[in-house]
Amino acid sequence: MTEKRVDLLVIGAGPAGLAAAIAAKETGIDSLLVLEREKDPGGILRQCIHNGFGLHRFKEELTGPEYADRDIARAMELHIPIRCGTTVLSVSSGRKVTCVSPSEGLQIYQAGAVILAMGCRERPRGALCTPGTRCAGIYSAGTAQRFVNLEGLMPGKRVVILGSGDIGLIMARRMTLQGAEVLACVEIMPYSSGLNRNIVQCLQDYSIPLYLNHTVTEIRGRERLEGITISQVDENRKPIPGTDISFDCDTLLLSCGLIPENELSLGAGVRLSPATSGPVVNENFETSVPGVFACGNVLHVHDLVDHVSRESALAGKAAAEYIRSGAAGAETIQVTDGDGVRGTVPQMIHRNASADIDLMFRPAGVYRSSAAVVRCGGEEILRKKAMIYTPGEMAVLTLKAELLQRLPDSVLTVSIERTE
Repeated sequence: MTEKRVDLLVIGAGPAGLAAAIAAKETGIDSLLVLEREKDPGGILRQCIHNGFGLHRFKEELTGPEYADRDIARAMELHIPIRCGTTVLSVSSGRKVTCVSPSEGLQIYQAGAVILAMGCRERPRGALCTPGTRCAGIYSAGTAQRFVNLEGLMPGKRVVILGSGDIGLIMARRMTLQGAEVLACVEIMPYSSGLNRNIVQCLQDYSIPLYLNHTVTEIRGRERLEGITISQVDENRKPIPGTDISFDCDTLLLSCGLIPENELSLGAGVRLSPATSGPVVNENFETSVPGVFACGNVLHVHDLVDHVSRESALAGKAAAEYIRSGAAGAETIQVTDGDGVRGTVPQMIHRNASADIDLMFRPAGVYRSSAAVVRCGGEEILRKKAMIYTPGEMAVLTLKAELLQRLPDSVLTVSIERTE
């Protein structure tokens, strides 16, 4: 089989892959290719028909398909080749990509740089250890969204949602608007994992109760789901006897977290972060494997697609610079998580970085009247106060490039401290 060469190969044609490819093309990379396993580009946005996208990037409110169409149109305008219906089988540490499609068969590409933009997947029922029968009527929230918005199918009429992630909250509203009765949204944590605006617009506006500190403890039904039981949990997330509440329902939607899709990353030898489940990257979004970059939800799960596009455009420009100039060999500074912080990205920064750097992380809990603080060698170099930090919304700290030159140590620690 003849091996084809390409300067830049992007895996995934969702919002991350499209933004990265567009940025690389605009920076002057002409030999590039985008591979997508679905039949159409756009990624998860194709099934997100609700509005609320694009407010930061386009300064107007768009639906998911409208947002995706803008990037697809720009890619077509730039003549960026997007090969859909193509599944990538492996990526080697030497940036050799093997893929297969019905029209082209087995193909092998040797890339100068690779951008991983495969997105994320939902946490399945098997990972939740929810007790009960394996009856029909239990779906991930994203699967239900695809059924309703793309295929015109209703999963059921009486619905309970386990987990308060954004997709689950949005599906509570969507199922209600389609005529189903959403009985409850159940969350094992003492706080919601979704954006506050979605809690208000998708639950409170439709009088759907949110049960915090509760989880599903029984699933009833043989062929089809007939009902569930939820129970309150203690501080160790163990069910408390005598707190059972039963619901008669035919559908249970699971919205219990998203996991970056990193099987290809592991095959390439990319080091993953235990906190984010995505690659460990530097400020250029380059992974531990030279010339392999990662961006979007495959790196860490984002709140807003606007932020995915911005991050991925930076990754595309960095990959283009790598193709032209090779790897940067400057000293690196390690970024670590302190108290109250989970999954800071990037995890490494070059001391000679020329641009300001956004440090992004999830708070480990709900913190009111607190400050996010960056320290180096015991010295405080950045502090950002906020009325509230919550796991449902990613926090961002902007680190000025000129600070890096005079840091007293090679380790930065990001933490949250109460100000009262």
